[in-house]
Amino acid sequence: MAASNNLRPSTDEAQSHSHQPSKFELRRAALVGEIGESLEQVLTQMNALNRSLEGIIEIGNEFSSVEALWSQFETVMGRSPAVDENDTSNNHNNNGSNSNNATESVHTAAGSGEGKHGK
Repeated sequence: MAASNNLRPSTDEAQSHSHQPSKFELRRAALVGEIGESLEQVLTQMNALNRSLEGIIEIGNEFSSVEALWSQFETVMGRSPAVDENDTSNNHNNNGSNSNNATESVHTAAGSGEGKHGK
């Protein structure tokens, strides 16, 4: 039993050893500090990114009325006169050949690709 007592440090030695940080503890404290600083930088950069995104979203929201106006314009301009003629001619005189000819002539004229700035 005397040998086992020699292997254990005394309580005074254990307390003095616990007050001196080991190499591992020093390195760990340094790494924890670096990680904390890095996380602070990430948080700062994420806040800056968030503010930028909020600014972009606000600008986008300011143009929502303009977008709605252009959507209406696109809807109106997207309607083909031939489609309107088909609807009215089918409702008035049920003659499908006239409406088909009108549709073909409109598509042929529109699809030629030659206008003011052709060749």
